Amino acid sequence: MSVDTCTYLANVNNRLAKPLNNDLIVAELVGILCAKNVKADPKKNAHFRKGWRSGGGSALAVIFPETLLQLWQSLQVCVKANTIIVMQAANTGLTEGSTPSGSDYDRPVIVINTLAIDKLFMINAGEQVVSLPGATLHQLEKQLGSIGRAPHSIIGSSCLGASIVGGVANNSGGALVKRGPAFTELSLYAQVDEQGELILVNHLGIELGDSPEAILTNLQLGEFATDPVAQSRKMASDKEYIERIRDVDADTPSRFNADKRRLYESSGCAGKLAVFAVRLDTYPVAEREQTFYIGTNNTKELAQLRKLMLSRLSNLPEVGEYMHRDTFDISQKYGKDTFLSVLHFGTDQLPRLFSIKGRIDAALNKVSWLPKALTDKFMQAFSRLFPEHIPLRLLQYRKDYEHHLILKMSNEGITEAHSFLSEFFSESTTGSFMVCDENEAKRAYLHRFAAAGAALRYHTLFEKTVGDILALDIALPRNEIDWLEKLPEELEDQIDKKLYYGHFFCYVFHQDYILKKGVDAQKVKAQMLALLNSRGAKYPAEHNVGHLYAAEPDLKAFYETLDPTNTFNPGVGKMDKTQRNCACSL
Repeated sequence: MSVDTCTYLANVNNRLAKPLNNDLIVAELVGILCAKNVKADPKKNAHFRKGWRSGGGSALAVIFPETLLQLWQSLQVCVKANTIIVMQAANTGLTEGSTPSGSDYDRPVIVINTLAIDKLFMINAGEQVVSLPGATLHQLEKQLGSIGRAPHSIIGSSCLGASIVGGVANNSGGALVKRGPAFTELSLYAQVDEQGELILVNHLGIELGDSPEAILTNLQLGEFATDPVAQSRKMASDKEYIERIRDVDADTPSRFNADKRRLYESSGCAGKLAVFAVRLDTYPVAEREQTFYIGTNNTKELAQLRKLMLSRLSNLPEVGEYMHRDTFDISQKYGKDTFLSVLHFGTDQLPRLFSIKGRIDAALNKVSWLPKALTDKFMQAFSRLFPEHIPLRLLQYRKDYEHHLILKMSNEGITEAHSFLSEFFSESTTGSFMVCDENEAKRAYLHRFAAAGAALRYHTLFEKTVGDILALDIALPRNEIDWLEKLPEELEDQIDKKLYYGHFFCYVFHQDYILKKGVDAQKVKAQMLALLNSRGAKYPAEHNVGHLYAAEPDLKAFYETLDPTNTFNPGVGKMDKTQRNCACSL
């Protein structure tokens, strides 16, 4: 059997064994992981049962395997005991997809957090990387930087702790114009088949051994990385994306979660598999980069600029990030502490600081007489003590223009883009551009990065006077000209703040709505989605369905194929939470 098709069966007749009671399940897991890595006390595991922005549910235990073999052995216990399994890494998703949802499950729930299993292995002189499930995108970017390579994605809209495997599992997109969604056909994973058996599938294209124990031990040690690894005909990135994004006349989006072209085993699995490793392409670092800052008061002018650059320029942008003036303002005021933290401390310490903040919040929230969101209020007040952090020329653009585009070009594309922009805006009365110096460029990207957190901060600070926050990430058809939505008055009247930002050349937008007090968020969401449907938009674009969106038919069928018994992450995509009939239950 070739290494590309190796499948290994666990040595347990899982579903035919007598189910274990809850105490025995926890005891078996403690026997594998030690007590310190099994948190069954709801008060001590609450942080891991709650979503990044919203959602959460109950679980029998949250466990923290430290090796791939411990992860496999824990899965064996869970499958033997007929529990639900929720896979989790950094838990940075925005659609509640990496935590339990509610308490209406038909089986005990075990959350498996993989962050401790965080090794990365460079193969073939760093042209590819093999990532274990807990390794983060920030970790990858730092490690690759030392050898002059870059990852498939960079941190974009949400937070610094996002895991690599989580990005692949959720078709995450990110801010890089040329690279599309995180995607690979090369991975190693466990699944539960129709007979209820736990199986290990090695599609990494790397020879690792003849049993699950040997494969996982050899993978953990990483000795395969010291020798050249055979090239694979399978893709380790979306190699077709440049051609796709250049097709500006197509009436479908460039990327979205339910695109069946990019649903393959671990890619897009949304936790319906237990992913042990993924193999991904890396990229050479650009020799030169230049950032241009563009402002306009005409949305069609920006749409025309996008169309011409994608269809006519020889060199595509590296990054093209959009912000509306209102988002600029919110980010400037309520994202200032995030901006300054990254600017002065760098990205190395930020995931740890966010984790500490989360633990402090959890502890303070248990004290009933304390005001809520104390850490946010303190950080917001503290940030006001610092001087203005946005460069003067960017502030002038904010005053002059409603729509902002941060454009990064590299190598030969710099001269080409400068010539194009000079000609494009030569006779414009509604827009212009400037060439950023190094400080302006750095601060422009940090300002854009802080936008998503700023929206959440605003909502947190004003929760007594505003309603819910409704966050949508959408993908528009590539031929759309009127890309900025026009809401009917009925909807406008129910919204306190509208915040638009996103990845402009991919036509993927994040649209955050902070509703007025007393507004029915579910009703507004239904109206918003109906409007998006009428525009040919797809949603979600890059944060996956989680527990907030209904899965489209292609995506639903994909989930059912991966997980026929509904053991892993049941309920995502608003699908059933109950165990599905299968051969093992007859």
